[in-house]
Amino acid sequence: MLQDLNLSVDKGEIFTLIGPSGTGKTTLLRLINLLDMPTTGEIRFDGINTAAADRLFLRRMMGMVFQKPVPLRGTVFENIATGLWYRGAGLPEITEQVPDALALVGLTGYEDRVAGTLSGGEMQRVAIARAIVTRPKLLLLDEPTANLDPASTSQIEELITRINEQHGTTILLSTHDMIQGQRVAHRMAVLLNGRVSQVGTAHAIFYQPSSREVARLVGVDNVLTGTVISVNDALASVDVEGNPIAALTTCNPGTRVLLFLRPEDITLSPPAISRTSARNVLAGTITRVVQQGPMVRVQIDCGFPLTAVVTRQSCEELAVAPKKPITVSFKASALHVTPADP
Repeated sequence: MLQDLNLSVDKGEIFTLIGPSGTGKTTLLRLINLLDMPTTGEIRFDGINTAAADRLFLRRMMGMVFQKPVPLRGTVFENIATGLWYRGAGLPEITEQVPDALALVGLTGYEDRVAGTLSGGEMQRVAIARAIVTRPKLLLLDEPTANLDPASTSQIEELITRINEQHGTTILLSTHDMIQGQRVAHRMAVLLNGRVSQVGTAHAIFYQPSSREVARLVGVDNVLTGTVISVNDALASVDVEGNPIAALTTCNPGTRVLLFLRPEDITLSPPAISRTSARNVLAGTITRVVQQGPMVRVQIDCGFPLTAVVTRQSCEELAVAPKKPITVSFKASALHVTPADP
C-alpha cells in the first residue's frame, strides 16, 4: 500500500522507480494511468486534477506497457494499429504511422508476422510500438525487461532512450534492476515499503544514499557508524571503532554519523604499501572471497568489516585468499557522510 507519497515527474524526462518486488511500483503506475483511483490525495497530469477530469481523455494522452506483453490476435500490423483504430483514425493515417512505429522499435518488415509467434523481446518491442504509435505525452513502462535475456534487455533500454530523445516523450519506468535504472534515468525515486525514500539523480541515489535501507538496496555494502572528532575546512576525522577515518563533512565535532562507502571505491594493495594518494590506508585481514562473474567480492576485517569489489585479474595478482593480510585504501571524497538517526 502506498502512503505519504509526494512525487513529481518533469516533462520530457526519463524517471525511474526502483525498489524491491512488492513495494508499490506497479500500483503507482496503475494509479497514474487511471486504471485505479487513490483513496486519498490527488494525482495531477499536465496540471489537471485527474479526479475531476474526463478519464478517457487523459488516458488517451498516455501509453502503458506491462511486464508481460499480451499479443492480440492477428498480425503485428494489426496489434500496433489497435490504439489508432479505437481513436477513430482512418486507414491512410494508420498506414503511415504503423510503419514509423515499427521502424522506431527496429521491427521494419514484421508487419505481416503473426504476433503470437514472436519471441519475448520482439513482442515487448511490439507492445512498446503499440503504445507509442498514438504519440502519448507520457509512456509508462512496468518492468519491461523483467523476463528478457541480456541482449533483448539492451535493445529495450536503447529503445527507451531513443523514444525520449526523438519524440521528447516523458517516460516513467519501474524496475527492480538497480543498474538498469542507473543506465537510462535522468532522475530516480527509491520506493521502500510503499513510501518514497529518496529522489534524485542516479549519482545521488547510488553514491549519496539517504539511509541504510537505500544504501543496502543500491549496493552500498559498507555503512559505518562513527563520531566526528574534528573538522578543518570540511575535512573531518571520524572515529570508527577506534580508527580515525578521513571524510568530507560539515557535521560538528561530537556528531554521530553514518559513513557510506561503495565497495568499488576501495583499493586493495599488498601489505605495508607506502605509496598512495588516498587519505585512508588501513591494514586488514581477508575474511572471505566470493566470485561474482568477472568481479570478485572481498570481505576484510580492518577492526571493522569492509567489502571491496575488484577484478579477477587484480585478485590473482594480489593472490587474494582468506586469512591473508591486505592493505585497504580509499579517498576521503569516496565517503558520503550523514548524521546518524537519533
